[in-house]
Amino acid sequence: MSEQLATAPSQLATLKGILSGEKMREQFAAALPKHLTPERFCRVAITALTRTPKLASCTQESLFRCLLDLSAFGIEPDGRRAHLIPYGNQCTLILDWKGLAELAMRSGIIAKLHADIVCENDVFEYNLGEITKHVIDWKQPRGAMYAAYAMAVTKEGPVFVAVLNKEEIDAIRRRSKSGGSGPWVTDYNEMAKKTAFRRLAKWLPMSAEFRDAVEKDGDEVEHDTSARQVSPARSAPLDPFAQPPGEAAFVTLPSGGVVPRDIHDAARAASNTTIEAETEVVHEVAEPSEEDMLATDLLALVSESTADNLAGYVEQANRDLTGAKQEMVKKAIQARAKALGVKWDKERGAFV
Repeated sequence: MSEQLATAPSQLATLKGILSGEKMREQFAAALPKHLTPERFCRVAITALTRTPKLASCTQESLFRCLLDLSAFGIEPDGRRAHLIPYGNQCTLILDWKGLAELAMRSGIIAKLHADIVCENDVFEYNLGEITKHVIDWKQPRGAMYAAYAMAVTKEGPVFVAVLNKEEIDAIRRRSKSGGSGPWVTDYNEMAKKTAFRRLAKWLPMSAEFRDAVEKDGDEVEHDTSARQVSPARSAPLDPFAQPPGEAAFVTLPSGGVVPRDIHDAARAASNTTIEAETEVVHEVAEPSEEDMLATDLLALVSESTADNLAGYVEQANRDLTGAKQEMVKKAIQARAKALGVKWDKERGAFV
């Protein structure tokens, strides 16, 4: 026992020495964006080690892998946007919702992001995929938290919303390997916001950088089956995307299945069932179709496309997609074109 107590401070001093060295700063410098210096990043990393001494018991490989991932994302392990959590002898990277939001804003597609918890004494109204009211009386206690939501407004206009109740959030927490430690324990409300934001992000055309960060987030749950519907608000399309405004392309069921909205609505109308019973109605068609998968692939391609490729994606969407799925991809192309600073030229049939 005495050897273990003596070893921990020694390992901590060794790690701090490595982080203070020139070689480590050079590795961080090669990955960091311009707005962060390697000297500052190393100082924040050393502070994280001091704040969580158990990180010294993690393997150096796992610790430095997390730090190098963070440097590539341009996010500091400051305990606000990102956390380094010891899990056995492995260092685990947990991104806070504020860190994910920062990456989302850098994509150039999002104009505004907001996430919050909902408490018993708040006035909160959520109907048909839209949050119509959230009023907080700061003069009195808000009461117990019972839900969380995230909302994104794109630069092109559409608004996306995700709402989860506390039972759904806690179910996701139980499936997380870090659910019993770290920010889930010390900052539950922030992690609840992050859970809603992660659900929302799956429906947004994000950059490759953002998707990489989500994949490397150690709090990711492989089978996240508990979330409410995420719905984009209606928006008038722009030329050359002359399609009627549509609803969200898919509906997420209580069972976790995802089905096209047209099938969902037809099944519900035919059975006249309540939302709680919808799982049985659409169970047989819950597997995504080839068109669903193509729409998903196109959204990923559009999010990192150059201006030269956008016209081809418009053509493919017109040729291979229909209805709400076609509309969703075209909105993503609109948003990407605006982020790239290009517009559709009718005469040339291209973005310039």
